[in-house]
Amino acid sequence: MICLTSPNAFNQDTDPALLDACLQKIAQDDSDALALLYEKASAAVYAFALSMLKNTQDAQDVLHDCFVSVYFAAKNYQTRQKPMAWLITIARNLCLKKLHEKNRTADTPFEELAQNWQEQPGLGAQDKLVLQECMCHLSDEERQIVLLHALAGFKHREIAQVLGLKLPTVLSKYNRACQKLRKLLLKGERS
Repeated sequence: MICLTSPNAFNQDTDPALLDACLQKIAQDDSDALALLYEKASAAVYAFALSMLKNTQDAQDVLHDCFVSVYFAAKNYQTRQKPMAWLITIARNLCLKKLHEKNRTADTPFEELAQNWQEQPGLGAQDKLVLQECMCHLSDEERQIVLLHALAGFKHREIAQVLGLKLPTVLSKYNRACQKLRKLLLKGERS
């Protein structure tokens, strides 16, 4: 059974202290630290970009640009034990810039987001199909909130800050999305 209520359900390796250390080493031009940061955080950054842009090419561009930006901006990073929030903020700004440049909101279906789950450990083939089907029933905003919480391990307060929403809005949308997912999963088990 799929559980989306546990933070870091998909990515257990996003330890803030490790990511902070990587960013400090990147500021000193350590390319190995950049590679480690990419290994630990790229799945969450890509999933977030894809949830905003709905286009794999654009999401891959943002992922690339995000880590290039991190390389050059690491010297300005202030350690606050929230490196993922910093990375997602960079990715969000790049997504908004790309959307503004293209003057559109989305042009490809959500199914492309499921490609990111193909690489996630702990999910069987059937779980991936069920998850893909269930996530299609969520609004874009609900999907972003669920992915940021479940995939990237963000706290609801951090999600509110990144998405520019109020905390009660994030909490209600998250709970509503989880209720939708539970209903869909229970309906599927009864079938």
